[in-house]
Amino acid sequence: MQQQSLVRKLVTQTRNHFIFHSHSLRHNPSQPCHHIPTSFLTRPLYPFHSRQSMSTTLINLPTSYFYRQTFHSNQSSNFYQRAWRSWIHRLTPFDVVLGLIGANVAVFLLWRIADENFMINNFTISLDNIKSGRLHTMITNAFSHTDAGHIISNMIGLYFFGMNIGRNFGTDFLIKLYLAGAVGGAVFYLVHQAYKAQTSKLIWRPKELALGASAAVNAIMLLDIFLSPKATLYLDFFIPVPAILLGVYLIGKDMLRILEGDSHISGATHMGGAAVAAIAWARVRKGRF
Repeated sequence: MQQQSLVRKLVTQTRNHFIFHSHSLRHNPSQPCHHIPTSFLTRPLYPFHSRQSMSTTLINLPTSYFYRQTFHSNQSSNFYQRAWRSWIHRLTPFDVVLGLIGANVAVFLLWRIADENFMINNFTISLDNIKSGRLHTMITNAFSHTDAGHIISNMIGLYFFGMNIGRNFGTDFLIKLYLAGAVGGAVFYLVHQAYKAQTSKLIWRPKELALGASAAVNAIMLLDIFLSPKATLYLDFFIPVPAILLGVYLIGKDMLRILEGDSHISGATHMGGAAVAAIAWARVRKGRF
């Protein structure tokens, strides 16, 4: 009790201290201006003799201060941007693809040793996570797998199609496309979940969640297909099919999953990656990449 009263007393004294200085900043004609404390300012506030000089002091000084702050902030931001681009441009497509695969494998192993609730809260996408403010899961879920077959199939697609995109458009473009596909897939998944919550409350499970690099890999793979529709791809490594036919098959299959309400594979997430691929394709066609 004595400690609580002491803390309460200290808090009260602190408040009174600041109230005192706050009131002392008000101009009183009966007091000279040099009584105004200068410890709150970057430089002393000299007495003013006219309304014009007062406005100059109150407006020009903060403007100069914020200009200097903005200038230094822009310098720092430009420095980090140049350093980031310089580092990225030194990487080869193989380096970036290997790094993305390594990150996925690391999170896959983390599922084996870390607390399950921690992993669910930070490496899966769900309405519950977004409502709780865990927005980072819109990206981290795209590096997260719990099933060996899932991560192997995604990483194979990332390697072959990612290498091609990286060679044609650069490592910076490849990284941005992967992250954009992750966010696009998360957005489509959340919209689909919200729609199900409104239309089928008896079937929808509020704790339903998703994970995997499928949306990001889908964005990379479909962009490569859109850019080279006449190329020959090998389905399951030995069935030759035209690229455009494979693209139509993948998109159609995901749309069917949405219509049938597939609870094991999220067609909406894959369609988010497809939408990102379509936007990237349109920008590439216009030379904006």
